[in-house]
Amino acid sequence: MTARWVAGDEVYGADPKLRKTVEDLGYVLAVAYSHPVRTGVGKVRADQLAASLPRKAWQRLSAGHASKGPRFYDSAWISIEPEHSDAQGQRRLLIRRNNTTGELAYYRCRSPTPVPLRELVGVAGRRWTIEESFQTSKTLTELDQYQVGRWDS
Repeated sequence: MTARWVAGDEVYGADPKLRKTVEDLGYVLAVAYSHPVRTGVGKVRADQLAASLPRKAWQRLSAGHASKGPRFYDSAWISIEPEHSDAQGQRRLLIRRNNTTGELAYYRCRSPTPVPLRELVGVAGRRWTIEESFQTSKTLTELDQYQVGRWDS
């Protein structure tokens, strides 16, 4: 079975070589607010694009389930241009807004075929679930405190 999506944090989202490597798959990679993306009017920072969105661009969608139920965020997307001329597929800048704090998160997305906003939001949310599982596992095995930082046989 082939993976359909690659997801990652800002370190991975900022790496153009990684994005090129996973070009055949879909990806949802977090980027910094200052990350430049190419649009029809040139390169623009992610936060500047988000500030230009009209109110009607935002949709309240679930990014997945947590211990207290669905995690709802307001989400919007903007079409962006490919980084290289031979690139195929759909490219978007996904912006997710925390409904309580107003904090924004930005994701550079690519899909081989058109997908709904809901699917990209779900992929971004799944990354959070996986990271939470890793953290819980490290805590349960006491690896979060570096007790096993060195082991000699």
